[in-house]
Amino acid sequence: MKFSQFTLFLLLSVFLVSSGSAAEASLNTGSTAWILTSTALVLFMTLPGLALFYGGLVRSKNVLSVLMQCFAIAGLASILWLIAGYSLAFGEGNAWIGDFSKVLMAGVGKETLSGEIPESIFMLFQMTFAIITPALVVGGFAERMKFSSMLLFSALWLMLVYVPITHWVWGGGWLGSMGLYDFAGGTVVHITAGAAALVAAMVMGPRRGFPESPMMPHNMTMTVSGAGMLWVGWFGFNGGSALAANGDAAMAMLVTHISAATGAITWMAIEWVRFGKPSALGLVTGMVAGLGTITPASGFVGPGGALVIGLLAGGICFSATMFLKRVLRIDDSLDVFPVHGVGGMLGTLMAGIFSATSLGVFSGYGFADGIDSMGQQVWVQLIGIAATLGFTIVMTWGILKVVSVVTSGLRVEPDQEQEGLDIVLHEERGYDLH
Repeated sequence: MKFSQFTLFLLLSVFLVSSGSAAEASLNTGSTAWILTSTALVLFMTLPGLALFYGGLVRSKNVLSVLMQCFAIAGLASILWLIAGYSLAFGEGNAWIGDFSKVLMAGVGKETLSGEIPESIFMLFQMTFAIITPALVVGGFAERMKFSSMLLFSALWLMLVYVPITHWVWGGGWLGSMGLYDFAGGTVVHITAGAAALVAAMVMGPRRGFPESPMMPHNMTMTVSGAGMLWVGWFGFNGGSALAANGDAAMAMLVTHISAATGAITWMAIEWVRFGKPSALGLVTGMVAGLGTITPASGFVGPGGALVIGLLAGGICFSATMFLKRVLRIDDSLDVFPVHGVGGMLGTLMAGIFSATSLGVFSGYGFADGIDSMGQQVWVQLIGIAATLGFTIVMTWGILKVVSVVTSGLRVEPDQEQEGLDIVLHEERGYDLH
């Protein structure tokens, strides 16, 4: 009798364990629906959001070239991600790079899961990140790089910089194993894009006439429209990075909005005090700074932390922009490094500070435990920042040198730059009012 009871108990336990395993491996339709939506939102950030945001910031003779660069990168990055980028970023591999097990999505079908969502939508969601990151770099060399150079640079940079760092942080690599906090891309997206833009700006040199001649945005209506699309799309960028429809996603969306709003108002207020009038350009640039800075911390901090992060983003990124252009006189055309690079570093550091539960209201969604954990986590965050920054700078410089040789120079001729890239490179105009 006792043996029968024991046998029954054993069989019941096996059944429960098996049921639990099956449940864990089953599709979560709610989370799947959210990641499907988030994927569309992140692509919307690049097309048309970033394209319009950047397009309005350049001069009218170059607007079409910037729009075309964003679209071309979207197509090129998608193909490269399918062929080998996804496999090298998220394949098992080693601590430094993935493997070729998922080339052309080998072994991935409609029923294949990544956690509780289809692997196909996880791959596509990550593809949208691989699209927007090299597209952000365009802002560093806008209005002066050859289209052929841009295409080759973007392809090499995606595979040799973005893919390895993605694996380090999110694909099972060494930074992720160390416990780096980067919820949605402070290191992977913003530090890499900002550092690459800075290197490109320095290697190529300034636009003709910089800084003596003013190079004002030609269409602020276009820029503000694009900025609004970025704000909305960022909910998918950060909220979708929870990879589930749950409290993590909800909190990430809340803190994203708080930081964006605070960054926008802070930048505007600083301009108002310093220059006497608030500007639409300052308002939307502060918003982007707030969004970029909260990105790595969005899954680890609460609303109080987001408020402080947005405030710091508006002030520090504004100062970095002024310093880069007016003191160092580096022509990072669309302020990619001071907004995304500096914001990414600041946010990655703040993720280690404001996630500590000892900080009370600032830790509303933190995982760290007390001041000792905070100190250890900050050290990990600093290692992540330094590794990402150093690797990106060295590799970007090398890639630019190779591209310069292959394409016989990175930038157009002086007379072509004067005429504008729209006509010179594409035989088209952004505006035809005749």
